[in-house]
Amino acid sequence: MEARLNVMASPVAAKALKHIVAAANALSESTVPAATRELVMLRASQINGCAGCIDMHTKEAVAAGESAVRLNLVVAWREATVFTEAERAALELAEQGTRIADAAGGVPDEVWGNAAKYYDEDQLADLVVLISVINAFNRGNVITQQPAGEYRVGQYKH
Repeated sequence: MEARLNVMASPVAAKALKHIVAAANALSESTVPAATRELVMLRASQINGCAGCIDMHTKEAVAAGESAVRLNLVVAWREATVFTEAERAALELAEQGTRIADAAGGVPDEVWGNAAKYYDEDQLADLVVLISVINAFNRGNVITQQPAGEYRVGQYKH
């Protein structure tokens, strides 16, 4: 499979994407645990059907020590017993933030309140930006049909 388009070949699109990549890289400084960040990005990517991001975040999570059991259960995290309450709150926030169009009022107050039990304001801000950035990457990759399977751990880290 080949991508429909190489957006990096466009000077304007490449310039814009570099800022999104920089935003993603800045999130590595967050105090939200790295495992939680990878789980959130994986779940949003699953919802959006972004094979490239699923490939990337699964491999990055494995490299960071995440177990195959937890990665396989992200898609059904509500029924799984392997996630902490804090991780569940982050996954719910990721789902609601990714599925905004499905909910008339956006992210429900109870979802936000539950996340606020486990994450301070800086961490909540980091999660909001993380969810926004992964959704931007997902949408670009899905629109251009970016292929998956060839990602190497650390490939896009600068």
